[in-house]
Amino acid sequence: MHAWICQDPVGVDALSWAELPQPEPKPGEVLIAIKAASLNFPDLLIVQNKYQIKPPLPFVPGAEYAGVVQAVGEGVTQLRVGQNVACLSGTGGFATHVAAPAALCLPLPQGFSHTDAAAFIMTYATSHHALVDRAQLKPGETVLVLGAAGGVGTAAIQIAKALGARVIAAASSDEKCALCQTLGADATINYQSQNLREALKALTGGKGVDVVYDPVGGEWAEPALRSIAWRGRYLVVGFAAGPIPALPWNLLLLKGASLVGVFWGEFAKREPQANAAMMMQLAQWYAQGKIKPVIDQTLPMSELKKAFAIMGSRSVKGKLVLLNA
Repeated sequence: MHAWICQDPVGVDALSWAELPQPEPKPGEVLIAIKAASLNFPDLLIVQNKYQIKPPLPFVPGAEYAGVVQAVGEGVTQLRVGQNVACLSGTGGFATHVAAPAALCLPLPQGFSHTDAAAFIMTYATSHHALVDRAQLKPGETVLVLGAAGGVGTAAIQIAKALGARVIAAASSDEKCALCQTLGADATINYQSQNLREALKALTGGKGVDVVYDPVGGEWAEPALRSIAWRGRYLVVGFAAGPIPALPWNLLLLKGASLVGVFWGEFAKREPQANAAMMMQLAQWYAQGKIKPVIDQTLPMSELKKAFAIMGSRSVKGKLVLLNA
């Protein structure tokens, strides 16, 4: 097998494509022949030693992937050889094979492509957990999605629309805003060329938005918070812009609003039954055509460094997916 190895987490340039012995699945594990793996922002952070999870060295990055079960370890009864699965194990995905915990594998229904499956779990689970569990989003409410053309942003648009909400999608270019409209966004804001706060005031008649979905942070956080409605919920999803914002918390008091943290990975660990039910609903929505990952482009697995460079340019719409031949 081949894999991208991180010997020293100082950045993408330090990764190397190397041949390794094919692993044998331990008890509770399955051996997966990886067909596709997607890039997520934590994949960049983890090879820069900036992520909250720091795996022992050396390690193979790649949190999310899909493929075919080739062997099962002792005690694995829920999966079988030849079965198509998706997995989000945190590491191991940027390779041709991986031994992964069977408990973290999602059996794929017929018709669920490996490319879509590799770009599904992290973004859709995060967005569903945020909007349904944490925000308690109701039909007819208005959601502002920041970074709306990215992986979690495109998932949030689709999930919010499936729940009957009105979606205002904010992105950094007219091209990205156009994509958001094709996904069902009711209105869009190019926050590079428009004043975010003034645009939100006009689009909501001064009422503000009921829910802010924020995976970006940075300079857009304060105008978004100032645009929140009475009893609004501000979802802290991530900080793709880099800086963690320092916000005027008196605004929460004045609006009777809530600041809500979103950490899907911990939710999945602490509440596995609720997470399993959520994933089942998401798989059903995919089968019904209500949600579908937006794939910006696919590249060969050997071109991981090029994929990271494309992601770093902030030109990606949806997800980048790496494929094994």
